[in-house]
Amino acid sequence: MGIVVAVDGPSGAGKSSTSRAVATRAKWDYLDTGALYRGVTWLAQREKVSEPYEVVDALKKHPLIIATNPENPTLFCGDIDITEAIRSQAVTDQVSEISAHPEIRQHLLELQQKLIKRAMRGIVVEGRDIGTVVAPEAALKIFLTADLSARAQRREKEIDSPAQLLSSATLEESLAQRDLLDSTRSTSPLMIAADAITIDSTELSLHETAQRIWELLKERRLLGLPIVALLGRPNVGKSTLINRFLGRREAIVEDTPGVTRDRVTYECEWNGRDFMVMDTGGWEAKPDGISVGVSGIAELAMQEADVLALVIDSQVGALDEDDVLIRELRKMKKPIILVANKVDGPAEEAQAHSLWNLGLGEPQFVSALHGRASGDLLDKIVKVLPEVGGAQSQDGYRRVALIGRPNVGKSSLLNILAGSTRALVDDVAGTTRDPVDELIELGGSIWRFIDTAGIRKRANQASGTDYYATLRTQVALERAEVAVVVLDASNPISEQDLRIITMVEEAGKALIIVMNKWDLVDEDRQITLDREIDRHLDQVEWAQRVNLAAKTGWHRDRLAPALRTSLTSWEKRIPTSRLNSFLGTLIAATPPPVRGGKQPKILYATQAGIAPPRFVIFTTGFLESSYRRFIERRLREEFGFPGTPIQISVRVRERE
Repeated sequence: MGIVVAVDGPSGAGKSSTSRAVATRAKWDYLDTGALYRGVTWLAQREKVSEPYEVVDALKKHPLIIATNPENPTLFCGDIDITEAIRSQAVTDQVSEISAHPEIRQHLLELQQKLIKRAMRGIVVEGRDIGTVVAPEAALKIFLTADLSARAQRREKEIDSPAQLLSSATLEESLAQRDLLDSTRSTSPLMIAADAITIDSTELSLHETAQRIWELLKERRLLGLPIVALLGRPNVGKSTLINRFLGRREAIVEDTPGVTRDRVTYECEWNGRDFMVMDTGGWEAKPDGISVGVSGIAELAMQEADVLALVIDSQVGALDEDDVLIRELRKMKKPIILVANKVDGPAEEAQAHSLWNLGLGEPQFVSALHGRASGDLLDKIVKVLPEVGGAQSQDGYRRVALIGRPNVGKSSLLNILAGSTRALVDDVAGTTRDPVDELIELGGSIWRFIDTAGIRKRANQASGTDYYATLRTQVALERAEVAVVVLDASNPISEQDLRIITMVEEAGKALIIVMNKWDLVDEDRQITLDREIDRHLDQVEWAQRVNLAAKTGWHRDRLAPALRTSLTSWEKRIPTSRLNSFLGTLIAATPPPVRGGKQPKILYATQAGIAPPRFVIFTTGFLESSYRRFIERRLREEFGFPGTPIQISVRVRERE
């Protein structure tokens, strides 16, 4: 089963159009569960049955068959195509009533989950109870909503027949009644899953709504990593080339042909783009013995990969076997890159030009052994990588890093959250040396917590074990989405604590500050601590703060809501129209300060990205840093953003 995206929401919010757009772009499956309930309603009306057991019996005689192709989603009842018939007003008026019966929901639930399991790469499923009942383990959950008037207008545009045309007031009343029925039914009511992202599409176009979901998929690395398969005859240097890509000796290399036999994949990164590179055994046109299996595995790699790289030994040149392999590669209809390996200098390069005759375009001349032009080859690979890959690199769990100074209670916190001893705990500072990953259920969701080594000092000042522990902690922070900085509330806030908080802020991660060992804080210490917080943490007053005692578990239940709030802010996007409306009002009341006798004019602003929220302001002149801080402060007052840093940059444009 591939990645599952659950899209819930009320009628008219744009679930179907948005889900189809995302599924089409990703080349994933698409399942409209609402169409199934409409299909049941249509069948009940045709068979003139209303009792749940009668409807279920009718379904067994005339099963629903739905196509999960987003470009052509069809629904059959038995051998009758009812794709258009289920959109009639008669079906719309009764579907909520039929959907409320537990027996019918259970029957369709089994069908929905079967269809989800069949999806190999991914599936976008939309309905009313996807994130809570149908696919509670979905990697991404979206609750798509819009105000009643906007939903009524959309419904009005969908009605083609003049006979079915209703007034806006009637449509709003109908939608409100359906919302009430869907949200108050006893079985699987319409509700927001605890870990769902709410998107209000009232002011968004279809493209903007779909792009918002795509942005979340990309940020969470749920689109999968593209796979690049290196193919070729034995001993042409495929494994050596992979080691060159990775920058380390990972793939086994020997002068003897046929060392690599299985498909082996490695994660690679180049110019900020991650992908998987697949090493394969040497392909032979007429294999015998073990070569039969090796060549078969190479052919499987061709089918799995997104990009095919044919490696040829330039010193030997192309053989008849290469021509046979090229014919097989062309059948795959995938990007093919011709790699001429063992080109160590100009003489070999002149000889390798004959590979143009293979008809695969310009050969990429490289020397895997010496690294010659390997960067150029990687540039070419990255250019042809697809948006969506075949290798899933994430499981959908939100990643939380526990960081802080040694002995502040990070491992104790991990253990109390897990309900058992997962990390070694000792009074000796620095017990934890390596990051420890654990899946922990907290507040109704599963989180991936990463316990890290305590950071004693700056990495460039540390040495030995401390140095490597600090580096591993920094890598863990890069992997995480939200950092929980654990402080010892019973001791004064130190310079190292502040340095760690700054490190999180600069990394652009959501931030929660946990004041641990609260059971050791008396009244006098609490007064002193409040003063320290006012003095030292004023730059991160937006951070979520949780007071708890890891040893006893006191207030540990407050961590999950803080995590959700921080992550929601971290992934929050403000519509451009709202952002510029806010900015216009702000500038009118408080214009930018004059600098050098000229007052800069703010032209417009846009949100450039999420995780963390990044805003770009276009102006005719430089904006003072104090005015930028003022804009950030007012942005937070207007739109919230608790628990996440905000990045604001200014681009100066000359007046025309």
